[in-house]
Amino acid sequence: MMIAPEVGIRPVGPGELPGLLALMADHAAFERGQASAQASQLSRAVFESPARLFVWVAGDGADLLGYAAASREFSTWQGGEYLHMDCLFVSAAARDRGLGARLAQAVIAFAAAQGLAQVQWQTPAWNRDAVRFYERLGAVGTDKMRFSLACGEARAA
Repeated sequence: MMIAPEVGIRPVGPGELPGLLALMADHAAFERGQASAQASQLSRAVFESPARLFVWVAGDGADLLGYAAASREFSTWQGGEYLHMDCLFVSAAARDRGLGARLAQAVIAFAAAQGLAQVQWQTPAWNRDAVRFYERLGAVGTDKMRFSLACGEARAA
């Protein structure tokens, strides 16, 4: 794996939301889904105080090559907060350069700085490359499945 030191890892900026949305669409398509987030929704979650969503991007100048997104959550079993990494994605053209590991390290460092003892996330079971990547980071997988259920107006539609 080649490390790409010239590519900066940084919190996303307001002017980078269009590039982030494009990466999110690529990520959703890769995972056989569809992204529906709008720039206004992301802007509120990331830039209003208090922030609900934390996003880091891997950027080579103006080009965004990858991103990670996370939110604080509470575990009833553990009796405390943890950081839930909702997304970690590197564009196909930028893979194998160490960017995924650098983005993951940014998330882990943020969690540690916030006093959180754990980062949790999920990946599709069929994505064996991601599973191997996460295992190389030292992560341990679980057998839980993630479910979703539409509510309110979305459920009525």
